[in-house]
Amino acid sequence: MEQILEIREGCNTPEQLVKSLPFSRFLKIYKAEFIDSLDHRDLRHKNEAIHKVDFIKGVCARDFLRLLQSEEVAPGGEMEQARNLVRFIDGAFHHFRSSSYSRLVRLQNDVVSTGLETPESVKDKVTEKASSLSDLILETRRKLLRKVGMEHGVRRSHGLDASPNVTAGEISGHYFNLPADYVPLSHVPLTVAADIRTGVDYSTPSNKRAEPFYELDHNPLDLIAFDPEEWVSVPLQVGAWLIVAYLHKSRGSVEMEPGLLNLFPFADIEDIQQNRRPDGVFVFGDPNAKGDDLGYYWDKKNRLLVGLVPDRDELKYFGYCKKPILTLHNVLAIRKGELPLHCGCTRYIVHFDEVEGPYISEMLIKADDMGRISFQKGEDGIKRPIFYGTETGAFACLDGFSEQAKLLMVGREVGYNKDTGSNARQIVPVTEDVEVMNGDPLDVLLYMNNFDLVEQGVSAINADMQVDEAIEHFRLGERVAAGSTHTHRGAKESSYWANPFPLLRDDENILHPELYKQYLRNETEFIAMAKTLVASKELHLGVAFSQLMAGVYSDNGDDDLQRCGYHDRDEVEQLAPTRLAEDLIDRIKEIALEKREQEGQRCSEVSITVALVGDSRTGKSETAEKMEGILSLQLV
Repeated sequence: MEQILEIREGCNTPEQLVKSLPFSRFLKIYKAEFIDSLDHRDLRHKNEAIHKVDFIKGVCARDFLRLLQSEEVAPGGEMEQARNLVRFIDGAFHHFRSSSYSRLVRLQNDVVSTGLETPESVKDKVTEKASSLSDLILETRRKLLRKVGMEHGVRRSHGLDASPNVTAGEISGHYFNLPADYVPLSHVPLTVAADIRTGVDYSTPSNKRAEPFYELDHNPLDLIAFDPEEWVSVPLQVGAWLIVAYLHKSRGSVEMEPGLLNLFPFADIEDIQQNRRPDGVFVFGDPNAKGDDLGYYWDKKNRLLVGLVPDRDELKYFGYCKKPILTLHNVLAIRKGELPLHCGCTRYIVHFDEVEGPYISEMLIKADDMGRISFQKGEDGIKRPIFYGTETGAFACLDGFSEQAKLLMVGREVGYNKDTGSNARQIVPVTEDVEVMNGDPLDVLLYMNNFDLVEQGVSAINADMQVDEAIEHFRLGERVAAGSTHTHRGAKESSYWANPFPLLRDDENILHPELYKQYLRNETEFIAMAKTLVASKELHLGVAFSQLMAGVYSDNGDDDLQRCGYHDRDEVEQLAPTRLAEDLIDRIKEIALEKREQEGQRCSEVSITVALVGDSRTGKSETAEKMEGILSLQLV
């Protein structure tokens, strides 16, 4: 297992830091990696490598402690040797910042055992510890450079963040109410607060998904071979459900931790204090799993949903964390009688100016990629669709974003595979827990068509379809792929309801029969409810044409593109989402006026919740970004 650095000790001075076990442990890791890289050098440079290896093997923590404690380093050979040591440790410093993976851990049992600590106070302590360690590392580096006369000129400390990748406040795992059959998982400390280093890009062995995450007929988790020392656990609040993620500490797997922390809300500490049982567990990078263990299993006896991703390089991609966790959410939602939606959803606050007309004052994201509809009966006895989200962050593909949008991500992002060319991704926070967790009545539900062209002057939205017609678009779920999954770029594919993970059926087969039957029952209830609400204009259904992939879709000829106002194929992807954004803004204002009239009062504002259903690269995020730019709700 390629090592990560876990720091549990506290240090206050450079001397204490250099004498600490974590420093020696990191030095050992860095030396091993350095020597390994030298062993793979070209034979022409073998002599240089041999002498460098001899030097590296002789370096130890005592050398740096002597330097720190020395009054003065003698000039000549002693000074040259000291400078070689400092150059070496300065390289280790930059490796720590850019290529290593470190976790600073503090035990915080008081948050559940005594009540003396709160989640907020623990979070403050975690941030303080991360900042203190970074400052101490920088101070130690400066002191060593100064000892050998290498700290002349401009100091660049403020550009150097030496904080760990993750600083975690943990509690003992035994506080967590896991079923008796899963006791070994209780031996893994549970993260309840964290501070992550942003502005980092992680390279993972894979950068796209190719294998499905389907239901298994066996429990894939082998707890007999499970070693708690090798795992990190993070409790997540995914929609209405408590799902605990267990990540293997090996490189290629543990890098998923900051991404998850930037994507999903933490579970509420009160759930742990009140002995709530988890609804699901997700295990990523299991070295004991077999090839057929990729997927999820419903443990009927323990009423627990178990998801697992084996330790295989082709599965070490953040998409194999995000999508399986959302799959667990969706399975739980379907089983509960709700309708998961693969969608982006935004709540628009519309104000009314009696002279100038309505205007949108706020765009509040409820879901970037996945949400669910709960059917709730109002005081009038009518059932309505209430929308809830899942993620507070976005797993954003950078290919289609403007430079302005990328600037807004700076300082908040956790990136993956920026050097791979296509499908580089960043996880950025886009909304707050409260917006995701609170339910709002759904006003508009549109399917995202990303391949049909729309002529200039014609609206890119048809939001007034009859229910049966609209439902056929959702069931067909057509899109043109961008090539980030197994489907070839530019090829058209179809997935039922835009694939509410797991894929319920394909063109020929029903893939999850029991779940599909329950989904059909939920869909039937939604259709009956929608017919009542569409008739009264409380709900609007239809299709939105983003045209995002229309330029690469082979069925669209050059004459078709020119007729619709595009000079070339590349231009479609840049201009089309703006057209949809403009039309969507106009439609939201029209519906806001209708809603105010229906409510029968001259209210100053209304809330319009719009869900755009579609699979990857159908234009959900791109359209939202264009709307943000048009409305100028943020300044870069």
